[in-house]
This record gives sequence, structure tokens and C-alpha cells, in this order.
Amino acid sequence: MSRYRLRILDKLCWGCKTCEVACKQENRAPTGVKLIEVSEDGPYWRDDELRFVFRVERCRHCGTAPCADACPTGAISQRQDGIVVLDRDECTGCRDCLAACSFDAIAFDDARGVATKCNLCYHRIDRGLLPACADNVCLAHCIHLHGADIID
Repeated sequence: MSRYRLRILDKLCWGCKTCEVACKQENRAPTGVKLIEVSEDGPYWRDDELRFVFRVERCRHCGTAPCADACPTGAISQRQDGIVVLDRDECTGCRDCLAACSFDAIAFDDARGVATKCNLCYHRIDRGLLPACADNVCLAHCIHLHGADIID
């Protein structure tokens, strides 16, 4: 079985943050919680030009997910298609997964007292749809889903 993953071409990103908005709307993320985040570096001068660099930070759905290994309750698991899923109902809020993630991709929902992360919109993928951030909302067309039966 193929593994799903997001490929983001940071060089094409212009920082519009529509991916953040689409994700927040789709997943009803609470105030202060971002499951995907566009960060900016700049402005700075390079080759006599003023430049910005935008980076899209998100869960990488690692092949061997250290966050899943660190979770004492098993609230984080990896599906056969590679999507790393966090079940907030099983999360005790210990934050071990936050410390284990080297990509800073897990947020903490202070209101609920639980961790939360990108689940690659598996509820959409299971219906043959793209994740919200990759579903034709990116104005720069720099977010693409790769994996089984997905054409982007």
C-alpha cells in the first residue's frame, strides 16, 4: 500500500495562509491552535533584492512516528497508509508527544487539555477527497498530496 504524504514546495509559497484557514475550518480547530502553519523569514536583502521566504510547517506523518511511540495511552497511532492519527478522546494531555516531535507539529489545546495534530484530513481521504489544505485552496498551488489513488 502506498503511503500518503503532503509535498509542499516552499519556494512557491507566497504566504497567503489559505491553507491555514481551510484547515481551521475543516477541523474546527480552536482559537490559538494551528494544525498547519505558514511562517515567514524576512524581509532580507539577497542579490540586491528584498526577499521573503515562507515555510509551511505541518506534521510529516513520519515513517516511524516518534510521537506515537511516546504516547503512553496509545492515543496516537499510524494507519497502514502512513497517516498518523491522534484520538483526542484517548489523549490524557501528558504532552509527551509534543516533546517527541522534532518538527514541532503537535499543538496543545489548552481549553480541552489535550494534544492535537494534523490527521491529514483522513476523513476526507477515506471518501476519495484531498485534505482541506491541498484541495485547490492554495493560491500558489504549492501543496500536493501524494499516495494511493490520488491525482493532483
